[in-house]
Amino acid sequence: MSHDQTKALNLLKTARGQLDSIIRMTEEGRYCVDIAMQVSALESLIKKANLNILKTHIETCVRDSFQDNTQDEKMDEIIHILGKYMK
Repeated sequence: MSHDQTKALNLLKTARGQLDSIIRMTEEGRYCVDIAMQVSALESLIKKANLNILKTHIETCVRDSFQDNTQDEKMDEIIHILGKYMK
């Protein structure tokens, strides 16, 4: 596992823990604004993990696609994912 994959995995595990905490807060009837702030923090963690995963994909799969002439397909994948990410 590469350094970037390890970093993404750690971010996702942190996000999972944060989600569990948000669920507990909701079950306990905690203040809505506090819950909303935690959800925003969770969204940021997931976006950061996703960017890390995409970076790894570009550095490996997309780079390799230039050797086997499948770069158009890989570039279309990236554009599709970024289109969803920008919404």
